[in-house]
Amino acid sequence: MGALYIFLFTLMSFTISIHAHNITEILSKFPEYSEFNSYLTQTKLADEINSRTTITILALTNGAMADVVGKHPLSVIKNVLSLHILLDYFDNTKLHKISDGTTLTTTLYQTTGNANGNLGSVNITDLKGGKVGFGSAVSHSPLASTYTKSVKQIEYNISVLEISSPIIAPGILTAPAPSALDFNITAALEKAGCKTFASLLVQSGVLKTYQTAIATGLTVFAPNDEAFKGKNVPDLNKLKSAEVVSLLQYHAVPSYTPIGTLKTKKDPISTLATNGASKYDLSASTAGDQVTLDTGVDSSRIASTVIDSTPFCIFTVDSVLLPEELFGKSPSPAPGPAPETSPSPAPEGASPGPAPEASSPSPMMSPPAPPTSSPAGAPADGPAADSENSTAKKNAGNVNAPALLKVLLTVSVSVIVSVYLS
Repeated sequence: MGALYIFLFTLMSFTISIHAHNITEILSKFPEYSEFNSYLTQTKLADEINSRTTITILALTNGAMADVVGKHPLSVIKNVLSLHILLDYFDNTKLHKISDGTTLTTTLYQTTGNANGNLGSVNITDLKGGKVGFGSAVSHSPLASTYTKSVKQIEYNISVLEISSPIIAPGILTAPAPSALDFNITAALEKAGCKTFASLLVQSGVLKTYQTAIATGLTVFAPNDEAFKGKNVPDLNKLKSAEVVSLLQYHAVPSYTPIGTLKTKKDPISTLATNGASKYDLSASTAGDQVTLDTGVDSSRIASTVIDSTPFCIFTVDSVLLPEELFGKSPSPAPGPAPETSPSPAPEGASPGPAPEASSPSPMMSPPAPPTSSPAGAPADGPAADSENSTAKKNAGNVNAPALLKVLLTVSVSVIVSVYLS
C-alpha cells in the first residue's frame, strides 16, 4: 500500500502547487510597484496574501504610494494597504459584469477586528464610459480611485489589478496607533482569560523582558487558564526559578509574527529562550485557517488573537508549550514484550531436570519439520521466493498481497484521475 500513499501524496502536492502564489515574486517583475511591494513585506501583509487561495490585490504605483508613505507610521500604512487586499477574486471581466453595477466586498482590514460597520469593506462600482471606481464602503465616501489596468491573474486564485490612487476609509489616517511601549500586556492577557500566565510573568520578572522586546518586535503565545489544568502540565513549584523563566520566555518570539506569517513558516521558529546551543525553538503547521504550534513534546492550537498591531501581537493557545530542553522529547510507544524463549513450566510436583534438558520438551511436542527443499513445481511466488513476499507475509500473512496491491492501485488511480478531470 506504500506505493498508493506515495501516489496520492504526489497528486495532492501537485494540486496544491497549482494554487500556490507568491505576491512578492509576482510584483518583483514590475518595478513601478516596488514601493507597494516593499511595504507588503515590511507589514507582513505579503505572508497573509500568500496564505490565502482566493484574493485580489489592488496595486499602487510608486507615485500613488507617495501619498501614504513618509507621512504615517508603519501601523497606519498597514491599515491602508489592508484595504487594498480584497477577499474575493476580481479580474477585468468580472469588474465590468458586477450585478446592479455596484458591490461591496470585504477586505483584509475587516479581519483585524479594528473595523466597525463597513469600515473594512470597499465599494466597487461600474461607472459610465467603461471605467470602474473604488472607494470606502462607508456611506457618502467618494469613489476617488479608478481601475487602471490588469497586472497578473492566476484564474480564481489571485488577481493583481492596478488602481489610480489609494483607497482611504474615514478616520483611518488619523486614528492613533496603539503604542507598543504603553501597551498593558497583563491587562490584555487577563481580559483574554490568561490570568495565570499573566501572574507568572509578573512573579518571575519575565514581563520586563517582554516589555523591552516589544519596541523591536514581539509575538506572545499565551496559554489560557484552562491550559494550566492539563494533565501533562508539570508542577511549576518543582521547577527551578531559571527553568520557569525559560518556560515563560519560550512562549514568546522576538519578532513581529502575525498569523499570516505563521501560516507560511517552514523553518523552526526561535523564541526568547533561544540561547546558543539551547535551541528552544518550535514549529508551526497549518490546516485550512487553523495554525498549530509543535514543541517536540506537545502541540497547541492558536485559539484567538488578543492584539495584532505592528510591531507586536499576542495570541491565546489551548495548551502550555513544553520545550524539549526542559521536558525531553515526547515518549515513544513502549516496545511490545519480547518473544518467550524459555520453556513452558513443568507440571506441579515434577522435579526440574538439568538445565540442558529444560529446553527439550518444545521440539518433542512439535510436528516433524517439513522438507528443506521445495517440491517440484512449487510456485515461484512462494513465501521464500523473494524478500518482498517475505515482508508481505510478515506484515499481512497473505502471499497474494502484490496482486491485491495492483488491483487497488489500478482502481484508486482510475477513480482519482476521473474525479480530478471531471
